[in-house]
Amino acid sequence: MERKLMAEWLGTFSLLATVVGSGIMAERLAGRNVAIALMGNTIPTGAILVVLITIFGPVSGAHFNPAVTLSFCLRREISARAAGLYVLAQVFGGIVGVFAAHIMFDNPLIDPSSTVRSGVGQWVAEFVATFGLIGTILACIKARPDFVAIAVGLYITAAYWFTSSTSFANPAVTIARGFSDTFAGISPADVVAFIAVQLVAAVLATFFFGWFLAEGAKDEA
Repeated sequence: MERKLMAEWLGTFSLLATVVGSGIMAERLAGRNVAIALMGNTIPTGAILVVLITIFGPVSGAHFNPAVTLSFCLRREISARAAGLYVLAQVFGGIVGVFAAHIMFDNPLIDPSSTVRSGVGQWVAEFVATFGLIGTILACIKARPDFVAIAVGLYITAAYWFTSSTSFANPAVTIARGFSDTFAGISPADVVAFIAVQLVAAVLATFFFGWFLAEGAKDEA
């Protein structure tokens, strides 16, 4: 369990260091072109997810996301106690990852975000992003387990662009990004609504894809 928790901590740390660090770098180099900045933030995030899931998957399952952990807990593939420990490791790792990015780019260590991300469009986007992420993971585990890392990296890369919220789809990421008044930040006042929508989407996606991917579903047709 110690190695699993370290994998979840280090993986989420690395993910947030990448998300926030690449966001800072992209914003500084983009010359106020938001589209270029978003692209500079998107590509590293998708790439690091492929790397992190590949290397940490065999140790902890490479969740790095309380919504994913909740899904696996509902599926009884991880105990409630282990799930709670995973979530703590993910949230703590994500926050420290943000601090590391701030240090690397000479930003204030703790710098709460002022970026407002609220409203029905943003919440629907987070629902869609999280529902799709859980579906991607569960479907890949069933059809192509060796493809999960690539599929998740590609999904998040796409979802950065097809969702108005730029696809947080992760409560640990949402909490951590509240500490960063940078390109990737989210106002702390908006964090709770994002997390609520993400968790609801994770629960619904777990049950939907549990039915959709059930053994014998083809035979029933």
